[in-house]
Amino acid sequence: MNRRHLLLAMAAAGLDLNAQEPSPGSLYIPKPQLVGDRKLLQDFMDEFAFADLVTAGPGIRITHIPTFLKRTAAPYGTICGHISRQNPQSKLFDGRQPAVIVFHGPDSYISPTWYHKPESVPTWNFAVVHATGRPKPVADPAALHELLAQLIAKFEGPGSSYEFAKLPASYTNGLMAGIIGFEMQIELLEGKFKLGQDRSDADQQALLKSLETAKPARSMAQFTAEFYKRLAAKKADS
Repeated sequence: MNRRHLLLAMAAAGLDLNAQEPSPGSLYIPKPQLVGDRKLLQDFMDEFAFADLVTAGPGIRITHIPTFLKRTAAPYGTICGHISRQNPQSKLFDGRQPAVIVFHGPDSYISPTWYHKPESVPTWNFAVVHATGRPKPVADPAALHELLAQLIAKFEGPGSSYEFAKLPASYTNGLMAGIIGFEMQIELLEGKFKLGQDRSDADQQALLKSLETAKPARSMAQFTAEFYKRLAAKKADS
């Protein structure tokens, strides 16, 4: 599913689910913004797969990681990933401690000048999915190797010349010793799409038109190039 089709589906899903009651969980979701379409939420997690792993025991910790989703492993799916073995969160991967993995979609400032009615205020539109569960460690070396292979294949994409399976074990075993893999069966799946779906048709069309011409966020290439320039400038001054 491409980005345009996903955004259209997100808006439609929000409109279809106004009557649902919000689910208790990690996220406040007003009725118009509640999305419960499982396939749409899974598509979202697949596309926006760089996520925040949040735990709260004994203190709040957040790790930002790439993930992949096994859609048919459990009713809502199972999320797989890995973190550094030195990360204190790794001690919580016992299958008992709760965690939330947060997936972020597009977001944008919304100007009141975009709407037909003058009685409006600025807001921020966004889409997020929260998946709650209890991460379990993937300790078996063969299983961890397969987890990494699937994760790499997801982001390399079809046709990539990179072959993780062909790297020598002497190399990959050393790297795997420094990480811990996990699987988290999703127990609660929450979708919040705040996209102006509760506004009039005229306002929705005006919103879409303005978003198409709004200033885009910096790309990763632009952000990285500017950061490199900053580093070079600091090095030259030192």
